[in-house]
Amino acid sequence: MLVAVGIVCVALVIYILKYFFFSSGPNPFGKDTREPLKQMVHDKKEKNKVLKQGFVASKVPDDLDAIIIGSGIGGLGLAVLLSKAGKKVLVLEQHTRAGGCCHTFTEKGFEFDVGIHYVGDLQDHKPFRCMLDNMTNGQLQWEPLDNPFDHVVLGPPENRRRYPIYSGRTRFPDELKKCFPGEEKAIDEYLKLVKKVGRGIWLLAVLKVCPVLVAKFLVYTGLANRLSFFFEMAPRSLTEVVNELTENKDLRAVFTYIFGTYGNKPKDTSFSMHSLLVTHYLNGAWYPKGGATEIAYHMIPIVEKAGGAVLVRAPVNRILFNKANEAYGVSVMKGQEEIHIRAPVVISDAGIFNTYQKLLPKEFQFMPPIQEQLSMMKNGDGGLSIFLGLTGTKEELGLKANNYWIFTENNFDELVEKYMNGKREESAKNVPLLFVASPSAKDSTWEERCPGKSTLSLVSFAKYEWFEEWKDCKVTNRGSHYKELKQMFIDSILEVVMDVFPKITRDKIEYIDAGTPITNTYYIGAPKGEIYGADHGIARFSPELNATVRPQTPLKNLYLTGQDVFLCGFAGALAGALSCGSVLLNRNLHLDAINLAKKTKCVNTKLKGE
Repeated sequence: MLVAVGIVCVALVIYILKYFFFSSGPNPFGKDTREPLKQMVHDKKEKNKVLKQGFVASKVPDDLDAIIIGSGIGGLGLAVLLSKAGKKVLVLEQHTRAGGCCHTFTEKGFEFDVGIHYVGDLQDHKPFRCMLDNMTNGQLQWEPLDNPFDHVVLGPPENRRRYPIYSGRTRFPDELKKCFPGEEKAIDEYLKLVKKVGRGIWLLAVLKVCPVLVAKFLVYTGLANRLSFFFEMAPRSLTEVVNELTENKDLRAVFTYIFGTYGNKPKDTSFSMHSLLVTHYLNGAWYPKGGATEIAYHMIPIVEKAGGAVLVRAPVNRILFNKANEAYGVSVMKGQEEIHIRAPVVISDAGIFNTYQKLLPKEFQFMPPIQEQLSMMKNGDGGLSIFLGLTGTKEELGLKANNYWIFTENNFDELVEKYMNGKREESAKNVPLLFVASPSAKDSTWEERCPGKSTLSLVSFAKYEWFEEWKDCKVTNRGSHYKELKQMFIDSILEVVMDVFPKITRDKIEYIDAGTPITNTYYIGAPKGEIYGADHGIARFSPELNATVRPQTPLKNLYLTGQDVFLCGFAGALAGALSCGSVLLNRNLHLDAINLAKKTKCVNTKLKGE
């Protein structure tokens, strides 16, 4: 028996090595495609020629290789990868501009980002940076945030405690130790754990892209848990692990503060998910120079150069299937007309719930394999955003290139539970957690583009059900009661902001508005107003789920990309694109990106204009 098991394991290792290291498909990272920097374009009309190309049937290219539903970074990033591999791709976006959560909007002369606040792991030599450089032909530039890049603020106004969070593998723990003398052992152990967990992420990628039989074997033999510390720690909650490390409640809060970047309170959070975020920012944080819109602006031309197109105002209402139950295209609504577009491959970046529950024919929605995947996932919590346009420069308003995480106290689990389970009017008056960032202070081009003005982006959470009664109203006219509820949230949050940032006063506010969960549903197609896709609680990180929910769907020629395939956020959605691209191109794009980084080392100073 042991001999048989040994033979099976050896055969499995050989198969995996062959699959991952001897792929035959085209390599989008086969060469360094960075070009010398071109002059940045700030003119909105010029940029909109790229970002806002409206859908008409005559703009659809002939002989498509693939159709991608949704232009978020998971969809647009995949389109670039396929285009660099010689494929002709059509990306269809229901909104009026491309980019998903990477887009920006302008009101009263203020430009606001909606989803890109800071991105980690972007040192020049890192594979992630090298990958992004090549996916934008070297034209997307990144600017480092200040150090400390985050500030954790705990407690009520009369007893606020402030803790700066520094990047740097030695500075991060050293600065924490200054804030918490006597807690050196807890801080060192915490950092040791998050690093070890982060190194185990490789197996998550393996489960997504290897053949399903191999993935199932790794899961059901228990090898997944044995091979990766990521999966070993995944069932343990953030609260559980942190509470074992220290009795200091403020230090516990500082260890867990960044849970807002994936949307689950600490006791519902997998320690493995949290560890990925901590290690993601351990070496610093960055913001796209020129604003988040630069990302899509430099990706779309690559898709077009390969013969493809990225078209907006193109709501896909269903995926088309032939009699053999194979996807062969999509249907787009143009006014009252239904236009069919054909391609041998259809990929959805619309999220697992939209894809399976809205875009599939009814008879497919109830297939056991589809229902199995849906039963493993649930909707994340709704997001609440407030946008402030301010009179004054960053210096005049005391704004810097960093972020603030503000909490009314250090007991995060209780705070969030009481808030989310409370009556909406009471919760609106007592928002217990708030993320505050100034996009204008992070962008060196801002003063040139918008002199004498500044912006703040404020983010929290809110229940979809609080706003659901207005979901079918016109987006610009949902009535006085909806406005009153929004204003309650705005007023209570504004009090906190003005207390923490005393140079921001009401007379400095030129523009203010809020986006609720139903706003998110309208603009980014989030079914329950969620901003991180499907829920990222502990269940999301079981080996079983990750071997089951993968780029391949149970329906032939239909694939998934983006946040719901891998993880939430900019980096997570791009990892979803890499995973989907790996399956479609029959090669390991994760390794290809690493190999390109090793070859180039991303230090060609000529390409940086130095």
